[in-house]
Amino acid sequence: MVAYSFKKRFVEPIRVGLSRITLSFDCPPKRQTIRAIGKRRHARPGETLQLYTAMRTKQCEKIGDARCTEVGEIVIAFGKRPNNTIISIDGAARYTGPALHAFAQNDGFVDWDDMVRFWEAEHGTSAAFKGVLIQWEPL
Repeated sequence: MVAYSFKKRFVEPIRVGLSRITLSFDCPPKRQTIRAIGKRRHARPGETLQLYTAMRTKQCEKIGDARCTEVGEIVIAFGKRPNNTIISIDGAARYTGPALHAFAQNDGFVDWDDMVRFWEAEHGTSAAFKGVLIQWEPL
């Protein structure tokens, strides 16, 4: 099993994504995460994921478990305008222009602008980001 920790803002979208039933008033479900390549290995397809918030703190809470469905190398090259931004997975450009909105929603954001604001605050957007895209489904 591989464990991932998320910021509080993603708890509700993850819970919605782990549910087999989505109601019309629910926020968009989060069923993927983008992570930097680090020292520890990431999940592999078929493995069970443990999803937490505030790991390694007294406020640690388990959000739930999921099954990893797909893992791919991701590169996000931010352009000065959304139409110039490209997200490629495993070397193939998959998301540009209007498709960026859907990608951002799958990652637990309201829209592409929300994702860009978060990304700028956490990572900056001046250089391309290289990492891993991990996708899951409810158990």
